[in-house]
Amino acid sequence: MDREKRRLSGVLSSLSLFCVILDLQLDGLLAANHAEIEGHLEMGRKLLAAGQLAEALSHYHAAVDGDPNNYLTYYKRAAVYLAMGKFRSALPDLSRAIQLKPDFLAARLQRGNILLKQGDVQEAREDFLSVLQSSPTNEEAQNQLERLKEVESSMGGASEAYERRDYYGAIALLEKVIEFSPWDPSARELRAECYLLVGELSNAVQDLKPTTKLRNDNRAAFLKLSKLYYSMGEHGESLSHVRECLKLDQDDKDCFSHYKQVKKLSRQLDMAEEFIQEQRYEDAIEKYEASIKTEPRVEEYSRRAKERICHCLSKSQRTEEAISVCTEAHERDPQNPLILRDRAEAYILNEEYEKAVEDFQQAKELDGENEEMKEGLERAQKLLKQSKKRDYYKILGVKRNANKQEVIKAYRKLAQQWHPDNFQS
Repeated sequence: MDREKRRLSGVLSSLSLFCVILDLQLDGLLAANHAEIEGHLEMGRKLLAAGQLAEALSHYHAAVDGDPNNYLTYYKRAAVYLAMGKFRSALPDLSRAIQLKPDFLAARLQRGNILLKQGDVQEAREDFLSVLQSSPTNEEAQNQLERLKEVESSMGGASEAYERRDYYGAIALLEKVIEFSPWDPSARELRAECYLLVGELSNAVQDLKPTTKLRNDNRAAFLKLSKLYYSMGEHGESLSHVRECLKLDQDDKDCFSHYKQVKKLSRQLDMAEEFIQEQRYEDAIEKYEASIKTEPRVEEYSRRAKERICHCLSKSQRTEEAISVCTEAHERDPQNPLILRDRAEAYILNEEYEKAVEDFQQAKELDGENEEMKEGLERAQKLLKQSKKRDYYKILGVKRNANKQEVIKAYRKLAQQWHPDNFQS
């Protein structure tokens, strides 16, 4: 019996010693873990101050993993997300910080601010009211509530203006909404629609662009942007945006259908420009004529094609055709100095110097800084002046741009024709 007691006493002593050792080890581990977390927080703070946001974020991730119940760590990580422009990622961290510490007013204010910027006015109101309940004199919460009311009022007024087709009125009201809620896609989408209805396509594009990031999987916005760019004659931008739609879903039927059309037209236009660079003007004309058949409805592409065909014909010295096509292109786009330049060159080749001077003069007025227009005008004026003197080119029956061999050949022909031996009685 005594021996059994001694054995039991020894076991208990060993257990006590083990517990003491284990407790000491746990204390050491906890201390080490705490030191490691503090190290991550300190590094995160320094990197954030230095603007190295991605590196700072990795340290805050480690700190959160090490202590998932520290409200302040979540708040600090949310600050990094906001600095990176990732407001969607910041919201869960702020909500977790509030869950861990419901009276954490700074987190509530920050979350309310984000929600207001997103246009989530009801949720934002709840956060601001909660702050004022704990701190009735909080000036930021009071100011944000006033902004929130203005957003609600302006958004409601804009919707009513849109319904009664007062699009400019809606645009004016939405300006204030977007000022206070810049991350609200619905406000930008409504204003873009208003801009479209009043024919301000560029402004519509500027409003739609941010919505591709403000909404997840926003294929509709990418497709709409692609079609807008297409209608404006910007086929490269159109192709880029419809490809973004297909990256989100390669089986999207609407995007794929539009992609095929844009791809075909873009290829024709790009190849035409490559041919011009290579001075393959006939091939370029063929591609531009094909592009008109591919897209006959959008005036911008037809206008551009006619301008470039005019250029190619002028460069190819097909003067009569060049003058005809350039005249048609000028009627479509009377403020385009390049068309006037190309027609002027064709007039020079056709020895219609007065008309060439007129075109270069008008082109110079439209683009006064362009040295090519100045040089062309001086050249045309010089040729016009020369044409009023005795014109030996005309006597020889050759054009002024005839080469040396052509001049010699014409001279010999006339010399033979008018040789004295031919007139002996």
